[in-house]
Amino acid sequence: MKKISLFILITCSMFAFGQKVSDFQYISVPPKFQSFKQDYGLTAMLTKTLKSKNYTVVASDKLQWPAEAQANPCNVLMADVVNESGLLRNKVLLQFKDCNDKIIFSVKGASSIKEFEEGFQDALKQTLASVSTSSPVVQTTVANTAAITTPSVTETKENANSVSSGNNAVKLSNGKVDVMKVQLDSNQFILVDSNSSSPYATFKATTKSDVFRVKLQNGEATLGYYENGNIVIEMPKATGEYSKETFLKK
Repeated sequence: MKKISLFILITCSMFAFGQKVSDFQYISVPPKFQSFKQDYGLTAMLTKTLKSKNYTVVASDKLQWPAEAQANPCNVLMADVVNESGLLRNKVLLQFKDCNDKIIFSVKGASSIKEFEEGFQDALKQTLASVSTSSPVVQTTVANTAAITTPSVTETKENANSVSSGNNAVKLSNGKVDVMKVQLDSNQFILVDSNSSSPYATFKATTKSDVFRVKLQNGEATLGYYENGNIVIEMPKATGEYSKETFLKK
């Protein structure tokens, strides 16, 4: 069928310190999109196109993810295609969510092709044109600044054991969690959960004295700073606001 007209409305929603889809390597694609009665070949089309853009497409079942993705689920985006059709056009909404269920990118596409399968695929093709090729960052970035490197569990334990064997161990607590501060180098330190020896938060120096970029255990990025000798983390809340979490020396 000859196309009468095409149009695309692109709306991009950027959250979490400007993260982009191209920052990620892994994208999870479900076996079926919930708002469609049939698949119409959309799953295969999305998967094929993402792979052509150098993304690694994984299943929705986390048990089937590669070990690297299972170790840090926040390195995986969740893809979804939503049916937003009207009376005259087949319309779709392509969106990607992060590990906190926040939409970091969304784009709408529409086609005047009336047949469902061809029309939906045409609309999806338009949205995929706005998805950049994967150029993953290993760390979470804050604004346009340097990345925060999270040490492996093995490195964390080695550093923790090294510090605790000397006299430089600094134990802190927020009243709920006991941690130990481990200095990795002059510009970076971590708070290690005393119960699991895993990183509770990773701190990297900024250009401002005593202010740090922080990567939390769940992959979220935020800020931290020294206040009256204590360590403060601005903890993100589901509402988009922040709470103040203070760690005092024990």
